Amino acid sequence: MSSSSRKAHFMHTNAVYWPNYRVYNGDTPGQLNYGCINRVHYAFANVTADGGVFLSDEWADAQAPCDGVQGALGSFMHLKQRYRHLQVVLSIGGGDSAETFPIVASSAVLRDNFARSARGLVEASGLNGIDIVWEYPCTPEQGRDFLALVAAIRIHLPEDRYLLTATLPAAKPVLQNIDLRQTAEYLDTLNLTAYDFFGHWSHKSGHHAQLYAMSKDETSGAAGVKDLMSSGVPGKKILLGIPLFGRSFLGVAGPGHKNRGAGGKDGSFEYNQLPRKGTKEQVDKRAVAAQCVGADGGFVTYDNPDTVKMKATFCKQKGLGGLFYWSAPSDAKDSKRSLIATGFKALHSS
Repeated sequence: MSSSSRKAHFMHTNAVYWPNYRVYNGDTPGQLNYGCINRVHYAFANVTADGGVFLSDEWADAQAPCDGVQGALGSFMHLKQRYRHLQVVLSIGGGDSAETFPIVASSAVLRDNFARSARGLVEASGLNGIDIVWEYPCTPEQGRDFLALVAAIRIHLPEDRYLLTATLPAAKPVLQNIDLRQTAEYLDTLNLTAYDFFGHWSHKSGHHAQLYAMSKDETSGAAGVKDLMSSGVPGKKILLGIPLFGRSFLGVAGPGHKNRGAGGKDGSFEYNQLPRKGTKEQVDKRAVAAQCVGADGGFVTYDNPDTVKMKATFCKQKGLGGLFYWSAPSDAKDSKRSLIATGFKALHSS
């Protein structure tokens, strides 16, 4: 198969996040099915207050024995040679970056440092580009700085050679701080995290990755997409996020109730551990959400193959660029249950 026909195989992006700490669980990049994946976001690199970009775990990234090579990042570089269609992007930031990004983005000198440092790391590692995961620009001033940051990065990572993506939540209070139309002009894709709408921090239980809201005051994937598109972001630049984990609410049997704590680890279960033993999986077609009730999880809300098919259909109807998944190692090994494989097939079926 020539590389051009291999590229044609993907009309839509089917991207995954791969967090470097998964090395410590015995997960490796070589375990994924690259027939269904054309972009990997390697998470996370750190940003320092002077704008420097660094790998966050030298051992996991570059030294740990992984698929017969050194480091998980080393394994991805190896896989890139084997799968010509595969793009590997370095995700910078994540939850630890909330303090640093506002400092770096507010100064022209530090923005330039960041862009140069990111380019150096991308070139040294043979990566395809970077992904900005600033969680999250929460004032209009930070929104303006976010735009200035992506503009500065584009100077050093020109679009004919490098990918530049950014990850934002489907939450109006964050999105309204940013000139989304202008920001999208610099980006290849905008990854919309259409999950974590509800969790152990919420006042009430709810479907954490619902495509459609059950009431006016709730947020949803479809609402986030509408906010982006009505702000001038082209549909083809939007990737809709799919969680490979469920959120648990104890002592309730469905959405809309005060919960009594949460089961699982930090209130969540990996998708490959769902539905919980002794429970029955159900799908809420109105919200587009799967759930199981009972056992040690109480009400657990997540995505399953049925909801991913519906979300892929929504993507095609809206002309979106595709889907992404957080995070790949939590997917089911069985291809019939795999959300990554299901999403790929549904995006590419006529």
